[in-house]
Amino acid sequence: MAKTNLKEKKSVSNAALKVVDDRELKTTSYSDINLKKWRDYEHVKTDTLWEFPSRLKEGGHSNEYHGNYIPQIAQQIYERFTKKNDVVLDLFFGSGTSGIEAVNMKRRCIGVELKQDLVDSVSNKFTQKQLVTDVNIICGDSASNGIKDKIQARLDVMGEKHAQLLMLHPPYDDIIKFSDKKEDLSNCATTEEFYDLFEKVAKNGYDLLEKGRFACLIIGDKYANSQHIPLGFECMARMNKLGFITKAIIIKDMQGNERAKGKTANLWRYRALAGGFYIFKHEYVMVFQKVK
Repeated sequence: MAKTNLKEKKSVSNAALKVVDDRELKTTSYSDINLKKWRDYEHVKTDTLWEFPSRLKEGGHSNEYHGNYIPQIAQQIYERFTKKNDVVLDLFFGSGTSGIEAVNMKRRCIGVELKQDLVDSVSNKFTQKQLVTDVNIICGDSASNGIKDKIQARLDVMGEKHAQLLMLHPPYDDIIKFSDKKEDLSNCATTEEFYDLFEKVAKNGYDLLEKGRFACLIIGDKYANSQHIPLGFECMARMNKLGFITKAIIIKDMQGNERAKGKTANLWRYRALAGGFYIFKHEYVMVFQKVK
């Protein structure tokens, strides 16, 4: 009789503890951030100006590939818009920033990269176990009709029907040539062709993203023919056309990047003054939600 009472007391105690825990926890459907303890998240940015003094190099990150985005963006976006074990889909995988940070933050990732040599190189950044359970890298064209089937097969293996976050960091039109492949967005003959190809990539991402979840577009603008070409806003318009709603337009300071390219030198100031333009010191981090 005493043993029975002891078991009953433990059961009641555990139930009471769960109620207390539940009362201390409040999260959204897409994040592990505990809103009951929101003051504990000072490191999570909620404003629209992001300044990072330098690129994060710890945690498996490196800067050997020109054109990759800084890991701090992944950290901020993952914590705001994913839960542990969620699947991040990156359709411009590049040097693997999205996958590296997914592993660091206990998320999973599927990345699509056009160049096989880069796929082989980036694969070496992960263990064989991680390449089975946490990170799937596909060599393919993210704008193609057939890529969705390949991604869906990887999602099936991961036990998911859809990805929970979409990351998009396309080339900024033809500013940097990443390959000689005609499918490469940096090789488009015109900016309009770039927009059309980007829209195809974004459409594939939209179809593979879970309803109610978020997408992040990292992009900058360019100058051409003596005028400012607003790549970011046109790409945003293309995503809105697909059904995404815009949740935020964040300005990310990239002065550190520009210093490395010499763009703060007097030559650039002279060109700006002579040409009537301003030197870029920012790029955009745009956040969208799939609501239908």
